[in-house]
Amino acid sequence: MNKYQTLLSQPHKLFHASDLALLWEIDNKDTLNMTLKRYVDRGILRRIHKGFYTTTDLDHLDLIDLGFSYLHVYGYLSLESILVREGVIFQETPYITFVSSKSTTFSIGERVYKSRQLKDVCLLNTLGIEKVAGHYEANLNRAVADMLYYNPQYHFDATSAINFDAVATFQKEIGYVKSE
Repeated sequence: MNKYQTLLSQPHKLFHASDLALLWEIDNKDTLNMTLKRYVDRGILRRIHKGFYTTTDLDHLDLIDLGFSYLHVYGYLSLESILVREGVIFQETPYITFVSSKSTTFSIGERVYKSRQLKDVCLLNTLGIEKVAGHYEANLNRAVADMLYYNPQYHFDATSAINFDAVATFQKEIGYVKSE
């Protein structure tokens, strides 16, 4: 199977240059860069960011999956993204928020993404994390616990929607607060 067939047979549509090097078994960086340039010039690959490519239009990609793929580390959707969706905060946020092992803000097209860093012992605790459509998302209790970890004085608009006893349990079990 040639490189083109190998690429298009993949279920994924988003690739880092390092992913393509492994997929095509290319060790030489110059060869990889030339191959990538040729595929972009032919319209087979579309460059999203330096070293980040897709085989389809950005309009056809899920915005959350796009952010996770660019981030390229384990993480989950949380904080403002979940709190807005669950109606706990009313003001829309201009970015999609993740919790991961690195802190960064990046833009892809018109969309802005923000990832907040969390220490591994808490990040890898899966309490309140669910797999949804191929990526991980915090449930409401986990998102509230995450937000209070980063900002203990955070103002929630709809506090009646939050079970603060459950959130306190999450905070202890995740390791955000010490148990008495």
